[in-house]
Amino acid sequence: MMTEDQRKLLGSFVRARRESVAVDRPGRRRTPGLRREELADRANISATWVTWIEQGRDVRPSAHTLDHLAQGLCLSRAERQYLFSLAGREDPADPFAILPQDASASIDALVDCLPWPAYGLNPIWNVTCANGYARELFTGLFDETEAPNLLRYFFTHPSARILLPDWDQRALRILAEFRRDYGRTVSDPRTQSVVDWLKANSETFAAGWEKQAVSEREGGRRSFNHAAKGLLHYTQHTLANPERPDFKLVTLQPEG
Repeated sequence: MMTEDQRKLLGSFVRARRESVAVDRPGRRRTPGLRREELADRANISATWVTWIEQGRDVRPSAHTLDHLAQGLCLSRAERQYLFSLAGREDPADPFAILPQDASASIDALVDCLPWPAYGLNPIWNVTCANGYARELFTGLFDETEAPNLLRYFFTHPSARILLPDWDQRALRILAEFRRDYGRTVSDPRTQSVVDWLKANSETFAAGWEKQAVSEREGGRRSFNHAAKGLLHYTQHTLANPERPDFKLVTLQPEG
């Protein structure tokens, strides 16, 4: 059964995505995106059902209904996974199952073997392991007495804004990437406590969280303005253990 918080999150997400769908229609529209009736037609469900979902009513859409909603909203793969996770339904196209948040020994072993910065992340983005190169790169991250959390560091630690020259752009991407993981573990109180703390302590996170953006975790070039070594450029790779896809191995391979 879905919790009240899950129903509200699901409703907010569906509405945000509905209003963001590009509609090619002549003339001026008073409302952005699709109307509820238009989404209902696309998804082959009733407009009343769409309204109830968006209002967070005590309803539980089936996997079949969610599949039609995802198609009607033109959701990306990450957004589709988030939709199903919030609704507490298993997507037949995504066999991923929420797994316990214990450590992944294989990721720990790989991190120690790599000759460049590497670290492991659990579903709430606690850094479960990191090699010496990563500890040297992320100034201040490992100074915390509690478990280092990449989100808490990125959005609230003053060193992060200095270290990341493109902090504003990275903030939007990291928010969207984390929301995908959040959908998988929304019923875990540890996940919600991370979100609540960040919303209370970071205006950037709080504002960005309301935008409902969802994205895959992407690789590519990452730049760091290190206090001792100057401007550094890496290529980021993110890998998941087939046995534990909820844990990530993140590596930063130096360019050149």
